Amino acid sequence: MNRNMHDYWGPKRIIPAVRKTADLQAACNSEWPVVFLLIGDLFTVEEYVSQVLRARKKVFLHVDFINGLGSDPIVIKFIAERIKPTGIITTKSHFVKQAKKSGLIAIQRIFLIDNSALDQAIQNIEQSCPDAVEIMPGLIPRVITKLRDTLSQPIIAGGLIQDHTEIEIALQAGASAVSMGSKHLWTPR
Repeated sequence: MNRNMHDYWGPKRIIPAVRKTADLQAACNSEWPVVFLLIGDLFTVEEYVSQVLRARKKVFLHVDFINGLGSDPIVIKFIAERIKPTGIITTKSHFVKQAKKSGLIAIQRIFLIDNSALDQAIQNIEQSCPDAVEIMPGLIPRVITKLRDTLSQPIIAGGLIQDHTEIEIALQAGASAVSMGSKHLWTPR
């Protein structure tokens, strides 16, 4: 399924990444149309996703962070049919493939620690074909530009973003959007 991810965040290219339950309501009340949910367990995640959806926002569930889920691909079918987020975020290529089969949007998160990790990430992305790619850390303009020029998927910069200047640097380098867990950045300047 080929999706235009820009339709999800539009000109609003900031994505609150909720890492603490206490921040969930702030993300729901923000002006941003997309929320990354990095909290929850088998007992709470369904309500958290519902809360974001009731706020009329798109919600992407980082399935690697949900306590109680394993790495069997059936987990994604359960999430798609029972929890019903807009999509998932994962570092696992097999989850990306299963998400797409289950009708979910898939964002593949990659950690870039050196050139070998970058080369391996590009290979994995070309095989799993996620709808978007989130790179960590998001403060590497040269790498953002290289990935934008190499991959067809939109690039989301995330991790270690601490101020609005860093958001602008990532966007100017070619990121389609920027995700951050720092709640003070969820309000526009």
